Amino acid sequence: MAYYEYQSPLGITGMTSKGNYLTALYFVDQKSDQKIVEKQQLTRPIKATIQWLDLYFAGKDPNAVIVPLDLAVTNFRQRVLAVVAQVPYGKHISYGDISQALQADVPEPKNLSQAVGGAVGHNPILLIVPCHRIVGSDGSLTGYAGGLERKKWLLDFEAQQVKL
Repeated sequence: MAYYEYQSPLGITGMTSKGNYLTALYFVDQKSDQKIVEKQQLTRPIKATIQWLDLYFAGKDPNAVIVPLDLAVTNFRQRVLAVVAQVPYGKHISYGDISQALQADVPEPKNLSQAVGGAVGHNPILLIVPCHRIVGSDGSLTGYAGGLERKKWLLDFEAQQVKL
């Protein structure tokens, strides 16, 4: 597994890759169980991630850069994160919106909102899978692995870029 640290406006982000895939992107000061084998190794997926982050933090559309992802999570979490990945830049949706999108696929929806919250909260690839765009049903900022101050910054940053 390769590891690299990137200095973002929000602090140092750590990223890991294995083979041809990015396996994690997170803020290094958040709790993480990432097992690091080598530091500062520039693999193809890490180079693509750096390019993606450079564009993102410059206020440009980073989606022209393809970052191959390996979301090593359960099938349910993959479905949740697939919905999260579709939330457009500068927009946000609620956990309830995700639950509604998945309700037909889940046999017992009574705990669906809680399961969705857990899946979003355990997103291994922050920013690229934009879990910061998920808010409470009343629009309030709720949980974010990188911290609520970063979530607010990211949402405000994207809102400013959309206005330009």
